[in-house]
Amino acid sequence: MKFSHENADVYVPGGGDPVAALRRVTHLCVGAHQDDIEIMAYAGIATSLKDAGKAFGGVVATNGAGSPRTGPFAAMTDTEMQQVRRNEQRQAADLGRYAIQIQLAHPTAVVKQPGAPAVVEDLRTIFLGCSPEVVYLHNPADKHDTHVALLLRCLEALRSLPEDRRPKKVLGCEVWRDLDWLADERKVPLDTGKASPLAEQLISVFASQVAGGKRYDVATLGRRSANATFSTPRATDAFEGITWAVDLTELLSKQAPTLAEFTGQLVADFQRDVRERIARYS
Repeated sequence: MKFSHENADVYVPGGGDPVAALRRVTHLCVGAHQDDIEIMAYAGIATSLKDAGKAFGGVVATNGAGSPRTGPFAAMTDTEMQQVRRNEQRQAADLGRYAIQIQLAHPTAVVKQPGAPAVVEDLRTIFLGCSPEVVYLHNPADKHDTHVALLLRCLEALRSLPEDRRPKKVLGCEVWRDLDWLADERKVPLDTGKASPLAEQLISVFASQVAGGKRYDVATLGRRSANATFSTPRATDAFEGITWAVDLTELLSKQAPTLAEFTGQLVADFQRDVRERIARYS
């Protein structure tokens, strides 16, 4: 399994053949940075741990060099930080018993390049190496530039696949912008209330971020709990935790709208929902 960057890292927890490990994957997450996977795709991790017929795979596109750092990590060079973040991602893969963890090690600037052929080809290789039921990606309304850029690269790679090799479901998940604003008919609730001690441990593995000034452990679990409670005003909580996602599967078809058009419709649906509610009682 060869990738374009010389520092790409392919890790199989417990050892084994990477090709065979990737082939087993039924739930695949492609995130921009180390720890994105654990924030947005915990539902897939938990499902794979519960069901022996399922297997989770993680992909990180960038090298982690641009991470903010304070405290014990403040004096680290970009090269040193890359190694720290790589090791943290491997620890998360061990803890969550992933089938495989791939880190492509691309600089952020490369992922942001329109087209980014090296990134797209790496992603295509991964998508062809497995037949996932569900692929978790960033969502198109995310406010992190790299997240949106990577989503575009992922869609380009997925559209290049033969139709019979495309995943059954592609979901855009919340990280740097909640998706609770989506109209209800657009929301996909991912059950992230299972095995909550593991959920916290997976985020806490990334000490370079949590101890380095960003309390993702507290914020991520708090958002999941808030999503579950505030998901509906007229019923008791159906889940202990929810990560919101939007279904992106339609974007793989030849007749699909552009990502900008698709996202614009999401915003229009939200606007319609707000206007109609006000109008009912005016």
